[in-house]
Amino acid sequence: MDKVVASAAEAVADVPDGASLAVGGFGLSGVPNVLIQALYERGVDGLSIVSNNCGAMESGLAVLLAAGRIARVTGSYIGANKEFARQYLAGELEVELIPQGTLAERLRAGGAGIPAFYTPAGVGTQVAEGGLPWRYDGSGGVALASPPKEVREFDGTQYVLERGIRTDYALVRAAKGDRHGNLVFNKSARNFNPLAAMAGKVTVAEVEELVEPGEIEPDAVHLPGVFVRRVVALTPEQAADKKIERRTVSG
Repeated sequence: MDKVVASAAEAVADVPDGASLAVGGFGLSGVPNVLIQALYERGVDGLSIVSNNCGAMESGLAVLLAAGRIARVTGSYIGANKEFARQYLAGELEVELIPQGTLAERLRAGGAGIPAFYTPAGVGTQVAEGGLPWRYDGSGGVALASPPKEVREFDGTQYVLERGIRTDYALVRAAKGDRHGNLVFNKSARNFNPLAAMAGKVTVAEVEELVEPGEIEPDAVHLPGVFVRRVVALTPEQAADKKIERRTVSG
């Protein structure tokens, strides 16, 4: 039951080229930076990433993106990531953009064993009708577009069918975790982390504070250890290294 591994490098040592990964985080909050860096140092390539966004300020997934290690992204926000936009428009990166709530539910559904669900989000748009550019040809044309999805009516309202997401691996960051993999997240850093953890067949969690089993009150657990395969305890320096995307101060 002791799921703690000695290092981040050991925790991701079996991630192969071409693997799919669900990655927690939103902007720079709750991002598993140490595990991402370990993947970068291994030189893993051709990755399919499922995450809200693809890093920011040369941090998080932006490290893998800038190195050309990511082949496909399923997400909901490009934001101010200029390299993401450049690769997408140049045809170097396949991108499936979906509504943010739909992304959250697709991850949760996949982790809960639900193959698909209906949602009103996207009805009447290219999300449902197809035609969203997944990959450009580098000359302004569309090389690959999204297919149409099934739409059904329930009680007079149209709903689009969305598939649950399962990935080979998941990388998440938690404020606290025990040796059994039970995790606690801190405020907004919770974001997509529990959902990404549920969706991964092999989930690796980096934790800022490692505690012994029983030290986390059962009612305080945000993600049960059944969803977590490996736990990496961060050093105090790694735990404290938290960048701020946009600093706002009062005069």
